[in-house]
Amino acid sequence: MADSDKTNADVKPSAKGGINAEPPVGWVPTPEAKTKATRFRWIAGTLWALAIVGEAVGIFWLLRQRVFVGEDGTLVRDPDTGLLEEHGVTAQFPQWAFIALLVLLVVIAALSITGSVLWKKANRLDPARRSDKVRFFVQNQLGAIIAIVAFLPLVILIFLNKDMDKGQKTTAGIVGVLLAALAVFVGVDFNPPSVEQYTADQSAVIQLLGKDEVVWVDGGKVYHVCDEVPAIQTGSEIRTGTTAEAVEAGKNRLTLQFASELRACDLPVPENDEEIADALRAIQAGQVDTVLPAPEWADPAEAPIEVEEAPAE
Repeated sequence: MADSDKTNADVKPSAKGGINAEPPVGWVPTPEAKTKATRFRWIAGTLWALAIVGEAVGIFWLLRQRVFVGEDGTLVRDPDTGLLEEHGVTAQFPQWAFIALLVLLVVIAALSITGSVLWKKANRLDPARRSDKVRFFVQNQLGAIIAIVAFLPLVILIFLNKDMDKGQKTTAGIVGVLLAALAVFVGVDFNPPSVEQYTADQSAVIQLLGKDEVVWVDGGKVYHVCDEVPAIQTGSEIRTGTTAEAVEAGKNRLTLQFASELRACDLPVPENDEEIADALRAIQAGQVDTVLPAPEWADPAEAPIEVEEAPAE
């Protein structure tokens, strides 16, 4: 809770009588969230490594399997490869290898998808800065990149394999393409979080309430301004903490219905609540140049002001 105390000390009355919270240097995850994110990333990295190892097994061993069959359909052992055509001997992709290839494709997809899900969870606990465009893109779309790396060479070599018959090649190729598409789709993060987004939510909370303290319930997806709002009266245990602790609990943003929640909690509502909500929507959608406006209070005397307590001697 030391971080929240430091942030609260920056809150002071504005010239309009409301709160003019100086934005924090940047939202910072809790140590527990940071640890959990690191663990998720290590697990995801291990699963992705296994997926690529599986791809290598398929390319360098499984796709090279072949059996030689004579004109009468009997298996030819150790044929003289220089006399295959003369003696009517053909190379074929064995059925056991075909089945193993299908299983391998499913395993690679499962490893890739599971790794992507864990990687996304890690990014929500410990996101990148949107202002760092290269890192932001790579960190949030790494699951899709790994899926392409783990599938594309193998799928291409399936279609180029000369020993598979038409049925085997079609089946394995379609399965590979579909699983690759699924893994890439899961790996893409269509709405990645950012430090800027979390910082904006934290700043809005401090501006509206005078301190970095919010409430949430285990089953919800967002955090709220007080424990009396109807949205959290669900019978679940109501929890209180900082915005960073809410994110650690899986609540990735402030509710956009904060004006009605302030009324439900008998707290003063800023006149420009729609302007604040619109700015939050823009920031959460990735607009890095949007400025979070300070609240304009109808009654300056009602504006919440955080009073910093003197440290105990």
